[in-house]
Amino acid sequence: MPVRYHGKTAAEIVAGVEEHLRAGRLGPGDPLPPVRTLAAELSVSAATVASAYRELRHRAVIETAGRAGTRIRARPTVGRMALRLDVPAGARDLAEGGPDPRLLPRLDGPLARLAASPVWHTPTTGYDRAGALPELLTAARDRLAADGVDAPALTVTSGALDGIERALATHLGPGDRVAVEDPGWANLLDLLAALRLTPVPVPLDRDGPTVDGLRSALAAGARAVVVTSRAQNPTGAAVSADRAAALRAVLADRPDVLVIEDDHAAELSEQPLTPVVGGTAAWVFVRSVSKPYGPDLRLAVVAGDEATVDRIVGRQRLGAGWVSTVLQRLVCELWSDPDVARGIRHAREQYAARRDGLVAALADRGVTGYGRSGINVWIPVTDETAALTRLRDAGWVAAPGAAYRLVSGPAIRLTVSGLDDTDLVPLADAVAAALTHRPARYGA
Repeated sequence: MPVRYHGKTAAEIVAGVEEHLRAGRLGPGDPLPPVRTLAAELSVSAATVASAYRELRHRAVIETAGRAGTRIRARPTVGRMALRLDVPAGARDLAEGGPDPRLLPRLDGPLARLAASPVWHTPTTGYDRAGALPELLTAARDRLAADGVDAPALTVTSGALDGIERALATHLGPGDRVAVEDPGWANLLDLLAALRLTPVPVPLDRDGPTVDGLRSALAAGARAVVVTSRAQNPTGAAVSADRAAALRAVLADRPDVLVIEDDHAAELSEQPLTPVVGGTAAWVFVRSVSKPYGPDLRLAVVAGDEATVDRIVGRQRLGAGWVSTVLQRLVCELWSDPDVARGIRHAREQYAARRDGLVAALADRGVTGYGRSGINVWIPVTDETAALTRLRDAGWVAAPGAAYRLVSGPAIRLTVSGLDDTDLVPLADAVAAALTHRPARYGA
């Protein structure tokens, strides 16, 4: 049934489009009428509709797709759980992207020890004293130093994306350009759209962002760069030592550029860390605890230059204030628990086995999958919709590559965290059957 738009002002038209999204009458990828067509339909000026579309773009609800016109973004910033991929009864969800609950550490023991500790019964946190706990920062500094990250300043944010957002806000404003991996983390692309920042795509291969790609993005005016250390989402790329050195050399000529490095996989990655940050005046290194220890543990350690970290802390005080000290103490307890450490090592081995096993099974069937590290496998395809539909019909739900791409080619993403050994062959068979043409490679 055709969507009926309404409104006489730009604000009313915007509200109407968002209402259709919440109600499910519009969805990701759906086209909006051309400006003049909608203006005639609503008996308003073309300038009014153009203003409404401009505001919807600023809100990261719609995008302009060249000759394809204006359409709803793949992940519009309108809260509606129904926009998630439909998972038919009996199908396996390989699109969600989270860790395997079976491999997360149990929290009952650490929480019980916290409840029994004297500090639990001696509150020291108030509105005037709250912030990052010194014991957490000490432990974080030691863990980062072991991975070669020098931390002149440290703080804590509510997860990796929160840290990245705060870092961007300290240096950039609407319209500024940010170099990002392509394909890259969908949440980051959505965040840039919501902040009215312009992404500049940087191609990548298994060793991370390419040197020429970074150089081109900087030449195009990028004022900030976001790099994933390892377990890159969605391709599994991991920055090698040689690539990190080459990227640092490029950045050394641009000390004015903000460099943000995201190490969300942290202890779950079997690839050693080779940091890119540290060679520019402004930089942050963000390490989340959510992937190794549980998505509900919304905490990330943010290391960086003193000025940037100080700005992040100051801005945080005006909003959320601080990350719960209860959560901070729990993370300290998890970090110091040898049983938890053994469990994380086991999880790392399991994820690597599932990922490498799927990539090998796909290769045996003539299908190229990418996944050097992390919990995802990226599979270039010729037609995303056809591949996704055939896989879903076979009982497997994959994530569409469109949510992760800027100018790179079509693909699908499979998350391996919930797979068992017995799943690898049937899944590889289903993927091979779903692909009717050999796709181009996304990188070397």
